[in-house]
Amino acid sequence: MKVAAIHVAKARKLPTREVPSVVAEAGAGLVGDRYHGTRHRHVTIQSQQQLDEAAAELGYAFDAGSTRRNITVDEGEIPTKPGTRLWIGDVELEVVRLAAPCRLLDDWIGPGAMAAMHGRGGSTCRLLSSGTISVGDVVEIEPRETRLAG
Repeated sequence: MKVAAIHVAKARKLPTREVPSVVAEAGAGLVGDRYHGTRHRHVTIQSQQQLDEAAAELGYAFDAGSTRRNITVDEGEIPTKPGTRLWIGDVELEVVRLAAPCRLLDDWIGPGAMAAMHGRGGSTCRLLSSGTISVGDVVEIEPRETRLAG
């Protein structure tokens, strides 16, 4: 699994913008994003594979940035169990909660988008370490020790 896209928005109602990389600050969030400095909502992560499934259900494709999630990985399921650890490159994240889709998706993407994204919204995570996250970085899901030893 790899980072396919990164999106940030400077404020709540401003559109997201796609960036090639972003600085992640432990305990703070992504520099330049609206949630930088919040207590737990540092990063949201979703799967392009699951977005494609939602698009098939809707009958049309949509941009990953329209979901307002920060990190989009190319494939697989995103863990939603609180406490699960992920690493994006050298940056360690911990799942805080499921990132449930909201009604605004019907406005941003189109009618039925919220329902199509049900169970595919990804996770909200907190940053446990700092570093730079870039498109193309490998994403690992715990246990990292096993992956590194194997």
